[in-house]
Amino acid sequence: MITEVRNSLNKFGYKYLIKPILFQFDPEAVHKLFIKTGKILGSTAFTREITSIMFNYSNPMLKQRILNIDFKNPIGLSAGFDKDAELTKIIPKVGFGYEEVGSITANSCAGNSGVRIKRIPEKKSLWINLGLNNNGADEIASRLYLRRFEIPIAISIAKTNCKETVDPKIAIQDYLYTLKKMNEKGIGKFFVINISCPNAYGGQPFSNPRLFKMLMYEIYKLNIKKPIFIKISPDLSNENIDKIIEISKNYGVSGFICSNLTKQHKFDSGGLSGKVLEEKSNKLIEYVYKKTKGKFIIIGVGGVFSAKDAYKKIKLGASLISLISGMIYEGPSLISEINRNLVKLLKKDGFSNITEAIGKDVK
Repeated sequence: MITEVRNSLNKFGYKYLIKPILFQFDPEAVHKLFIKTGKILGSTAFTREITSIMFNYSNPMLKQRILNIDFKNPIGLSAGFDKDAELTKIIPKVGFGYEEVGSITANSCAGNSGVRIKRIPEKKSLWINLGLNNNGADEIASRLYLRRFEIPIAISIAKTNCKETVDPKIAIQDYLYTLKKMNEKGIGKFFVINISCPNAYGGQPFSNPRLFKMLMYEIYKLNIKKPIFIKISPDLSNENIDKIIEISKNYGVSGFICSNLTKQHKFDSGGLSGKVLEEKSNKLIEYVYKKTKGKFIIIGVGGVFSAKDAYKKIKLGASLISLISGMIYEGPSLISEINRNLVKLLKKDGFSNITEAIGKDVK
């Protein structure tokens, strides 16, 4: 009851007081403000505890052990928000069960020029053309080295957004540099190979099965012991997806993130997140789960604005859920609200733990 009242007050305050003000300003400026605020809130035990009181929620029905990693709940922060891994102390206190940082590239990158984020409120979506801006593998790894994390941290890895990495051989070495750096430093519980960023120089070359195989062969030779996930585009044909799945089987991939942003839109560049991505994401989750008979772990991303949205992805085959856009439109109390209502949905369907619901709607 207390949690319900708290969440209602938080939601009301964000919807009617905070969001109308924030949405008057440039989205990227607001994002930078959230990063600064999150760093401040994460800097002391007192502010972390206050944040936890305001937003956190836990229930044993939501706990899972996946690939020998413990998750307190299935809702994670997707890559693209905490690009430089600056919020790892505060994100657990907002209620997330894990966090995917990055994408991180071998070299630091300023990203694309011009306007890089636009809100599309009528579609509850965002247009994003950031271009993998981050501080680079060396700086981020040195800062995170030997740090203890409260929740599982996933390291999203992409190739540096520059002209040079259009050459597949250079691009592969770019991926390998970051992966080796993070692995040698012992940073992250699992790795995500981002082959589907829609706003980087040279497009998405490693969505091509031939190039993807070349990349995975080199990654396989590194003998990485931690789980590796592949983040795939929602715009690929089933034939393309089938080939990526088959190659992934041969090179020890543990799972897929379904999906990245969609490039199917009216803009000249970039990709769309949010509600416009939901149906594509759900179809991809179901297809991969059915195709692989549940042998890969799936992380569902795209259009999650409620517990019902998350639960649908879970019942289509996702073990974990990541989001960003939902939090931007609904506020940080959304994470607690999703987890709290997931428990209600699980009980309604007669499940005692979330693992029992995974893939239940796939025939």
